[in-house]
Amino acid sequence: MTKKLLFLLLLSFQFVAAQELALVRQQGKFGYISKTGEFVIQPKFKVAKNFSEGLAAAEENGLWGFINLKGEWVIKPSFSDAKYFNSGICVVKKDDQWFYINKKGETLTMPASEKVFDFEEGVAFIKQGDKIGLINTKGEVVLQPTYQIIKPFEDGFARVKNNDKWGIIDKAGKVVVNAEYDEIGNFFKNSTWAGKGKQFGLVTANKFTVLEGVDKIWDFDFQYVTYARKNGKIGFVDLKGNWIVEPKFDKARAFVKNLAPICEGKKWGYINMKGEYVVKPMYDDAEIFSTDGLAPVKEKEWGFIDVNGKKVIESKYQITAGGFASLFRNREKGFLNGIARVKSGKQWGFIKTDGSVLGGQWYENAELFQK
Repeated sequence: MTKKLLFLLLLSFQFVAAQELALVRQQGKFGYISKTGEFVIQPKFKVAKNFSEGLAAAEENGLWGFINLKGEWVIKPSFSDAKYFNSGICVVKKDDQWFYINKKGETLTMPASEKVFDFEEGVAFIKQGDKIGLINTKGEVVLQPTYQIIKPFEDGFARVKNNDKWGIIDKAGKVVVNAEYDEIGNFFKNSTWAGKGKQFGLVTANKFTVLEGVDKIWDFDFQYVTYARKNGKIGFVDLKGNWIVEPKFDKARAFVKNLAPICEGKKWGYINMKGEYVVKPMYDDAEIFSTDGLAPVKEKEWGFIDVNGKKVIESKYQITAGGFASLFRNREKGFLNGIARVKSGKQWGFIKTDGSVLGGQWYENAELFQK
C-alpha cells in the first residue's frame, strides 16, 4: 500500500470518526444527516435514537441493535430496549432484564444492584437496600452504598444526600463538601452555593460563608459569577460572594461572553458585567449567548441577536434544547457549534449563523447533532 493511499484512508477514517450526525425523521422513517445537510444514513428505520460515542441504537423487526456512523450494524438487533453508550458501556434489555454490554455487544458482569444505572463519566450507581454507591467500568466498587441519593456527575463531581443533608463527592467517592446542608449547588472552580436553614451562601474549601439577606442562589455554570436573589430582586455575585451587580432585576439568566439576559417587569434585555444595559428590555423572553456569539430572543416567536444587540436572524422560529440533548448539562437553546435546531410551523430543521437553512431541508422531527 502506498503512503499516499494510506494517508487518504487514515484521513477518511478520521473524518468518519469525528463527524457529528443528527437524527431526523422524513416520511415516517428515521435517518441521519451530516452538517452539510446531506443524508449519511438514509431514512430507513421505523425507530432509532441519537448517536453516542459513535454508535446509535436502532430498531429492526421489533428488536434493538447498534449501528455505526456509516449505518452498518455493529451489534445485531437482539434487545427489547436499549439506551445510550457512555464510557464505552450501554444498558440494554432482554427477557425483561436490564444489563450492561460493551461496544462488541458482550455482556458485562457487574456487582449486584437493585437497579441497573447508566454509566456517566466512567462511573455508575449501584443500589443496595436504600443506599446508593458507585462502580467503575471494570466492575469495581468505587464507593460502597452509602448515600440516600447521588445526583448525576457534572464535570467529575456529584451532589449527595445522607441523613437528609446534602454534600458533594468526586468520582473516587471522596467528600469535597461535607453533607451538612439543606440545599446545595453544582461544584464549580472548587466552590458551590449552599443553603443551611434560612441562610444561603458559598462554600469554598469546605467553609460556608453566608450571604446576608440572600434566599436563593443559582448554579455557577459558565463564568465566575452567578445570580442570586435578595429582597425579591436578582443580582449577580462572584465566587467570593461579592455583589458585582446589585440585586434589582425580576429575573435573570447566566453570564456568557460577559452578557446576561435579565428581566424587568415583563420584558427581557441584556446587561454587561457592570450591570449596564447593552440591550434594553424589549423582548418577551431571552436566552443566554452561545459560544457562536448569538442569543435567542422572543417576539411572539424566536429570532437571534449578536453581542451588539443587532437582530441577525428574523423572529420566526420556535426553539428548544429538546430530546436527547436535554440529558446533557449546559446544552443551551439556540446555536451549538454553528447550528441551531429550530421549528418552523410543524416542521423541524437546522439554521446556520447566517440564517440559512441547513441543506434547505425541513423534517418531521430533528434532534441535535451527536457523535
